[in-house]
Amino acid sequence: MTIFIGADHRGLALKNAILEYLHEKNIRIEDLGPYELDPLDDAIDYAQKVAQAVLQNPENHLGIVICGSGCAVAMAANRYKGIRAGLAMNPPQSAHLIENDHANVLALAADYTPLDEAQKIVDSFLAAKPKMEEKYLRRVKKLDQ
Repeated sequence: MTIFIGADHRGLALKNAILEYLHEKNIRIEDLGPYELDPLDDAIDYAQKVAQAVLQNPENHLGIVICGSGCAVAMAANRYKGIRAGLAMNPPQSAHLIENDHANVLALAADYTPLDEAQKIVDSFLAAKPKMEEKYLRRVKKLDQ
């Protein structure tokens, strides 16, 4: 499993902290940028990079995208067929994204999510398992059409 992560300038500090946190847990994570602060960058560019990376091997890749609100990166990632990105503001919501919606990209809101809560949200997202009952599979199939 590889986790791809990307953020804009508002999410850069949180991205770097999550990157370090997951490295310490020996979780394979690949940083898709940015690598330095650029107040003029666009969240959409990094969400697209993450979405494209996840789609290279959707069975074994997940993504994390971060901007100030978490909304722009979620919307940008969801433009790609096969990507199911969702914004999570707490651990139960991030688990729900995987369990019920089979999400493969987690969006975080850097402006509204303290680091300790972001770590819990990421942990919950990575620990959750998709529910395989017919109703969930049917919904995922509809999302992917």
